[in-house]
Amino acid sequence: MSRTTRLSPTLVRAAAVTGIAALTLTACGSGSGSSSTSSGSGKVKVGLITKTDTNPFFVKMKEGAEKAAKADGAQLMTAAGKFDGDNAGQVTAIENMVAAGVKGILITPSDSKAIVPAIAKARAKGVLVIALDTPTEPQSAVDALFATNNLDAGKLIGQYAKAAMKGKAAKIATLDLAPGVSVGVQRHNGFLQGFGATDKDVACAQDTGGDQAKGQTAMENCLQKDPSINLVYTINEPAALGAYTALKAKGREKDVLIVSVDGGCTGTQAVKDGKIAATSQQYPLKMASQGVQAVVDYAKNGKKASGYTDTGVNLITDKAQTGVTSKDTAFGLQNCWG
Repeated sequence: MSRTTRLSPTLVRAAAVTGIAALTLTACGSGSGSSSTSSGSGKVKVGLITKTDTNPFFVKMKEGAEKAAKADGAQLMTAAGKFDGDNAGQVTAIENMVAAGVKGILITPSDSKAIVPAIAKARAKGVLVIALDTPTEPQSAVDALFATNNLDAGKLIGQYAKAAMKGKAAKIATLDLAPGVSVGVQRHNGFLQGFGATDKDVACAQDTGGDQAKGQTAMENCLQKDPSINLVYTINEPAALGAYTALKAKGREKDVLIVSVDGGCTGTQAVKDGKIAATSQQYPLKMASQGVQAVVDYAKNGKKASGYTDTGVNLITDKAQTGVTSKDTAFGLQNCWG
């Protein structure tokens, strides 16, 4: 990971106000009247730090936090990494928010281990820190975790894939996230557990960063390595759509089963269109809204949220399989994000 640039205390305070930092730091509603940016407003300050501000999952998470903050009369400050994996930027955002006087920080860690020292410093100053979506390593590094059970999400699509293959021998490709990111590891392991396989059974494994173009390249590489691949697990739906594009170019889109995780609107529509067989849908708006409420409660009564709160997951498919609980794409499109 890139080195963290440490700012002087004066510059840190200035960055928190003006947004001059490795990330953009903003107050929700600035200029719109939905929340005040004045230090004298008396409102509870809540920080939200996401991996990026472009991924639809995190866009929806921000929307959920904004809505909850407005409803609770809180002031929301937001920041996002320049890219997925920008740990240095997230460290800077934590420092800025602590300097700005937030009562709590909600964070989706880009690097589950590297972010821990910065979180420890914030907690030592009395700031409640809640991880959303992605657990830290160790999970106890934060006060609480509000997230999908990513292992279960993986198991669901693994079980579905096993049933959908109907006894056919599987040649598996896994299009993963990146080394060391707990979400990716949990989904990958869950898929294999649900399918009843191990990494030894995987014909080709590639990292994609959850990116569609990289997903396409990864699938092209896997088809070169083993043209007989007939089952593809992907970390998310952009990677799945990249895989579909590569398979379609080879005329293989009809005979390769693709399963994924996330449940964004584009991905759910791809399930409806038959490009992806099934996906495990998670709910970022719920994570964010519950996180904001927890910070506001802490500010009001001093009670800290703790432990793990499962925000739920549903398997979405229009080709239900016996023994695997699922919901159809009509439900998925009503509850999708992005």
